[in-house]
Amino acid sequence: MDGLRPVSAPLDFSAWMRTQLGLVESGLSRWVRSDAPAGLGEAMRYAVLDGGKRLRPLLVLAARDAVGGQAEAALRAACAVELIHAYSLVHDDMPCMDNDVLRRGKPTVHVRFGQARALLAGDALQALAFELLTPEDGVPPAMQARLCRLLAQAAGADGMAGGQAIDLASVGRSLSEHELRHMHRLKTGALLQASVVMGAACGAPGPQAEQALAQYGAALGLAFQVVDDVLDVTQDSATLGKTAGKDAASDKPTYVSLMGLAAAQAHAEELRGQAHAALAASGLSDTRALAALADMVVRRSH
Repeated sequence: MDGLRPVSAPLDFSAWMRTQLGLVESGLSRWVRSDAPAGLGEAMRYAVLDGGKRLRPLLVLAARDAVGGQAEAALRAACAVELIHAYSLVHDDMPCMDNDVLRRGKPTVHVRFGQARALLAGDALQALAFELLTPEDGVPPAMQARLCRLLAQAAGADGMAGGQAIDLASVGRSLSEHELRHMHRLKTGALLQASVVMGAACGAPGPQAEQALAQYGAALGLAFQVVDDVLDVTQDSATLGKTAGKDAASDKPTYVSLMGLAAAQAHAEELRGQAHAALAASGLSDTRALAALADMVVRRSH
C-alpha cells in the first residue's frame, strides 16, 4: 500500500494542508446544498462553510495517508466528521447551552437565523453526516458500516454529547483532574480520536498500528482541549474568533483553573510528546502529516 512505502523526504506540511483543505472545502460546498426548504440550506451552509480550522478532516486524511487507505471513503469521512463538529457548535452556542454570540469570527447561527432554524440546521447537518458515509457505490458496505459506527459512538452519549452533558452539569463545581480529563475525553477528545481511527478504517492497518493511532488520537484530543483552555485566558476574541474568557465568566472548570497557566502549558507539551511516541510505535512508515498536526494543535495561537 502507498502509505507503507519507505519515506525519506521531509513533508511540505503547508502544501499538504493546502491540498487537503481544498478537497474538504470542495466536498463540503458540494454536499451541503443550499436548496433545503425554507432557508434551512442557507443556515446549514453558514454553519459549515467559510471558517474553521478543519482539524478533524485533516486528521482523517492524514491517518488515511499513513495506512494507504481509500481516498473516496476518507474524503467522505473527513466531511462527515466536520458536519458533526459543526452541528455540535450550532447547538452548543444556543441560549439553552453556552449562549454565545460569536463563532469563527461571525455571529452564531441562532443570532443570524433565529433559534428554531439553528436547531433544525444542526439536526440536518447531523443526518447529512451519516448520509455521506453511506453512498450507493464507491465505498464497500462493510467500511460504510464501520465508519458509521465509529462516528455515532464518538458523537453520542459515550462521546461528545455525554461530555457536553457533564460540562453543563459542572458549572460552578470543582472537578478533580480525573473528572476534568474524563469530561474532555468525551466532549472534545472522542471526536478528535474518532477522526484518526476513521481515517485508519479507510485502509487495513494491523492491530499494532490501529492501537497506536488510537493512542495518538487520545493524546491529541486531550492536548487540544488543554490548549483551548490556555488560549481562553491568553488571547482576545478577535484572535480566537469566539468569545474569549467565556469559561471563566461562566464559572466552568478548566485545566487553567485547576492546574494554573504554566502547568497547563507544560501538560499540553507532555501530551504532544505522548502523541509523537504513539506514532513512533505504530510501525507505519509515513506518519509525517499526523506528527505535524500534533505540533500544530499544541503550538497554535487560536
